[in-house]
Amino acid sequence: MSSLRDYGPAAPHGPNMGGQHVATANIANMSANESSVFQSLLKPDDSYDEDGVYWADLPLAKRAKFVSRVDTQEAKTELAWIWNMFKTDPLSPVGHYFRNMVIPGAGLGLEGYVLFSIGNITPLLAAAFPTCWGKPAQAVDCNEQWIYAVVYLETIGIICGQILVGFIGDWIGRRWGLIQDATIMFLGLIMLTAAWGVTLNGWVICYAWSLFFYSVGVGGEYPMTATSGMENAVGSGKISTRDDRLHRGRKVTSAFLMQGWGQLANQVILIVSLLVFHHGSGNPPYSKVAAQWVYRISFAIPAIGTLWLIYFRVYKMRSASKQLAAAKKKSKVTGYDTESLRLTLRYFGPRLLATAGAWYANDVFFYGNKLFQSQFIETLLPGNKSVMVGWLYNLINIAVQLVGYYLASFLIDNKLYGRRNMMNVGFLMDFILFIVPAFNFDYYSSKKGAHAFQAMYFLSSFFNQFGPNAVTFIVAAEVYPTPIRATAHGFSAAVGKLGALTAAVMYNYIDTQTKFYVVPWFGLAGMLVTMVFLPDTTGLDLKEQERRWAYIRAGREADYHGIAIHPRHLSYWERWRGVGKHYDAELDYQQRVEEMRHDWEESQQRKADMEKTQGAADDDDEDWHSDGHTPNTRQSRHSARNYPPRALCGLLPRYVPVVSGLAVTIQEAV
Repeated sequence: MSSLRDYGPAAPHGPNMGGQHVATANIANMSANESSVFQSLLKPDDSYDEDGVYWADLPLAKRAKFVSRVDTQEAKTELAWIWNMFKTDPLSPVGHYFRNMVIPGAGLGLEGYVLFSIGNITPLLAAAFPTCWGKPAQAVDCNEQWIYAVVYLETIGIICGQILVGFIGDWIGRRWGLIQDATIMFLGLIMLTAAWGVTLNGWVICYAWSLFFYSVGVGGEYPMTATSGMENAVGSGKISTRDDRLHRGRKVTSAFLMQGWGQLANQVILIVSLLVFHHGSGNPPYSKVAAQWVYRISFAIPAIGTLWLIYFRVYKMRSASKQLAAAKKKSKVTGYDTESLRLTLRYFGPRLLATAGAWYANDVFFYGNKLFQSQFIETLLPGNKSVMVGWLYNLINIAVQLVGYYLASFLIDNKLYGRRNMMNVGFLMDFILFIVPAFNFDYYSSKKGAHAFQAMYFLSSFFNQFGPNAVTFIVAAEVYPTPIRATAHGFSAAVGKLGALTAAVMYNYIDTQTKFYVVPWFGLAGMLVTMVFLPDTTGLDLKEQERRWAYIRAGREADYHGIAIHPRHLSYWERWRGVGKHYDAELDYQQRVEEMRHDWEESQQRKADMEKTQGAADDDDEDWHSDGHTPNTRQSRHSARNYPPRALCGLLPRYVPVVSGLAVTIQEAV
């Protein structure tokens, strides 16, 4: 068995593990071992076939076969693992799901609960307080502009939070941003629960500004949850890069879909609360006291969950900023990385257009979907005045959305489908489902076409979640480098919320049929922007993307030859601009081997310097043993001879899946 010292550094006389030097001739002896060891390190079997060919370089038929085989094997492994968990403890899979899916998305679940409660509770307030929340002609006790301001200030608050906290997240750190968001949301919920005024209009004003304050925290949840969920586990060494490649999309979208559960919880609590405080009936007329109790209980409940969220983020998420800190240390940046921002705008500007533009188009659709609900309820039940009916239909719609969320979570990492295709299909289907009733509105708004109208309503909700609404959340973070990721995500999300603001303003000035004429084209525009400018990062290791960024940061973009510039992982615009022209699999392999050797060499040099420093200190203390070595020096040399270099061990999580038995395999190979 050969020793790891046979893998001498690239330099002819670099230090080996014992501190001596390796002659140039010895380097030739390592080529055979290097072939097997580095092949397994740098070409993992979930991305490369048995011949070392990257999955995206395979012909279509072989690619489909390879991807299906990897996914099938991974599914079997996961199912076996879940079954073993279940046999050990039947509740352990549930606990695992809560720890890894529910808790990371708890902030989004709480904000989904609160934000959608605004739209859900407004019909009840309008029925109980018609002189304030009712139709403009009836709202004599409240200023109509302040009623509109409730929605406007909510959206503006979210935009402010997305931009501000996105910047803070890249400047101070993800953990601080997460704690800040939860704190703001908790204080905002206290304000919403206690909102009051001497007059009804005073109450509306207090309500609107409380909602604005709360929404700032909500806005920060978008970039913080996306970036920390994407980086924290890998950056903290908790999972392998294999899991990152195969399940990163599922991990992030599983947190994001908690927004749907928040909506569901809110609707259920509103229904139950109305039945409790309205004497077991959901039918009008509604008393002012019942409406007030329902309103305040609906905001008090999430305040308890948000208080727990503050505790969890303070004490249980200490490593949330670890990967960002490592990236800054590598670039020798202490504050906000303005150089990375400049380079991002230069090299990834079209990606910003894709993530921000697609999110804008999606939010017009997302809020435009609400058009269907009131319209088809009016068609199915003419003259209906019961708030409960609308809530029950909304409950069904949320359930359909959750199906879309979960299906997106399961398929978003499939290399044959992936992020970009999922978003394009979702945009296309929403375009079709809106354009059909637009040009035959009289039929679909009649009793005869109501059921078809209802089906299109639910399908549009499904494809919005199983498409752009889920995908925009993840790609707005993962297509950018770590130092600027939260800023880019926050900007993209803020532009998206401008789409919601556009819908909120526009819908107040055009009739229902005109809305259907206008909205579909945003879906078509979103699909075109996605198709042209968005790269597909499905299956791409984030560590490899960071490696490319290191070359860009050093001004050596042309020297990078890896898979981050494979045509599969570039947008059509980037391909046309020639970004992928330097892709060379063989050259990249050789380059990565040399990078690992260089890191090892530097590590050994640092270790040698530390030994000299320690030895000098021991000389000063005259703490010598009979063999002439201090205990520390002797132990250090013994360790250096018998254990793998620290640099190489540190690189294993970067390039290979950390799975059981891998260390033994490498030791045997060398």
